Amino acid sequence: MTTDGPGSTHGPGGTDATGATGREAATALAAWGNAWLTGHIGLDEAVDAVERAAGPQVLGDAPLRRGLGDLRVAGMSALRLALPEPGDPLGLTGPPALNRAAIEAGAAVVAVLPDRAAGLVPAADRRGSSYVGVRWTAHDATPGPPDVPPLADADRQLTLAMRDATEVLLAVTDVSGVPPEVAGALAALRDPGPGDHPLAPGYPPRAHRVAALAGRLATVVGLARRMDARGLTADQMRDRSDALRLLDRALRRALVAACNSAFDPVP
Repeated sequence: MTTDGPGSTHGPGGTDATGATGREAATALAAWGNAWLTGHIGLDEAVDAVERAAGPQVLGDAPLRRGLGDLRVAGMSALRLALPEPGDPLGLTGPPALNRAAIEAGAAVVAVLPDRAAGLVPAADRRGSSYVGVRWTAHDATPGPPDVPPLADADRQLTLAMRDATEVLLAVTDVSGVPPEVAGALAALRDPGPGDHPLAPGYPPRAHRVAALAGRLATVVGLARRMDARGLTADQMRDRSDALRLLDRALRRALVAACNSAFDPVP
């Protein structure tokens, strides 16, 4: 099934016109959708939370609430987050048409159905002069579990990547040093704020913690990529780029593992 709808395309990272990223919209849909599917909240509460995160949303031509309800009637049992990048189709199982669309958007959510799967890809939805929301386009998806790490492994990989990247960012700076906003984001890693996570009721504590850390690290990566490169040597620029790339890879895996852990057995 492929339902094409209007909406602008995204580059890597998937920034949509609401100011939220495709990554944030997809994370909210997977997390709150799974909380609904596991019976922890109702559909109305789930959709309200998703739309608070990324604005009003439609699935194809239907309001998100109706679209999700229709998928549930069709037997949808889970929503899996995918956060792919070029060369790294994290969370996807194909086919190529879905992978291309999801990589362009920077995110997707795979709806698991009894005998098939549907890949939902976000794009900006502009109407008139004031309406800005998210339109989800459904693509055929190859059934089967994606190749993503278990939550415990993703947690360990994220911790190691955070340590290595922090060392590089503190050692490789421009002539004016680490900008205050980057230093503040690094400091915030040790002092999370209340409600500082993108997950929903019903997730295990470790998933909430890992998702919160991944979210704060995503802020660090975004800020650090905008740091001025004045005074850096070619080797320093390469070291910083490599460290941020590896950190982004680890935090994407951590967020996918956290969001997809809603159905993991309770230890």
